[in-house]
Amino acid sequence: MRNKPARKLQELLRLPPGERVDLSRYDARATPGAPDGGKQAAQAAADRMGKQLARLQERLWAAATAGDHRRVLLVLQGMDTSGKGGTVKHVIGQLNPSGCRITAFKAPTEEEREHDFLWRVRRALPEPGEIGIFDRSHYEDVLIARVRHLARPAEVGSRYGLINDFERSLAEDGVTLVKCFLHLSYDEQRRRLLRRLDRPDKHWKFAPGDIDERALWPDYQAAYELALERCAAPYAPWYLVPADRKWYRDWAISRLLLERLRDLDPRYPEADFDVADCRERLLKQT
Repeated sequence: MRNKPARKLQELLRLPPGERVDLSRYDARATPGAPDGGKQAAQAAADRMGKQLARLQERLWAAATAGDHRRVLLVLQGMDTSGKGGTVKHVIGQLNPSGCRITAFKAPTEEEREHDFLWRVRRALPEPGEIGIFDRSHYEDVLIARVRHLARPAEVGSRYGLINDFERSLAEDGVTLVKCFLHLSYDEQRRRLLRRLDRPDKHWKFAPGDIDERALWPDYQAAYELALERCAAPYAPWYLVPADRKWYRDWAISRLLLERLRDLDPRYPEADFDVADCRERLLKQT
């Protein structure tokens, strides 16, 4: 009797488009699809996937030299301490940096505020053959803007449709979107913030304002639920990644990227020169 093939992780973590999202229903310590053996097995699997990701990244980069315009955009969203930076370090850190474009979005600069909210995002998009990584993204403009009342409600409301149009245009232009919401629990965030305070080498990562933002937790959860609900589409799905366990977060995002790159199946371009002739010429040189 044949074993039933394992479901792709993207099927397990994908939020159904058009359905209401209630984050309280999702366990932030869950490990859907994780390999048997827990943390050690997942870390070993992530290391193996790192090598596979690096090979596929090289193929994607090589294919672009022959005119393949496809690229990948990994969007990382989540509450403070959910692991956006850790994902960049542990997952993307295994790839060739020359083929990656990492952007950490902060508060808009004066120049950026003079343009529409997607202007700075368009400037940071990956080029053909690249893997782009957004540490926070255009979703900040329907999250912080909503919670902190930085724009009129009607303006914020219109942005969901603009985001959907923007992401549809990206997909049509050969961008594979991998949008990951790092789902962190309230208690785990508190533990991580306390660890930052307890370690002098982590004080630089802490700001007193983090406590103020934490006080707005229910508002942020509601804002995320709305964004996840309104901006999930077949061409740009949202993946909910439980993030209380760092080892699972890293394994899951590695797995999601690996699945999407395998789906793309980029190929090395064929030589546009006479290989045998070039080899013969080299061998004749002294």
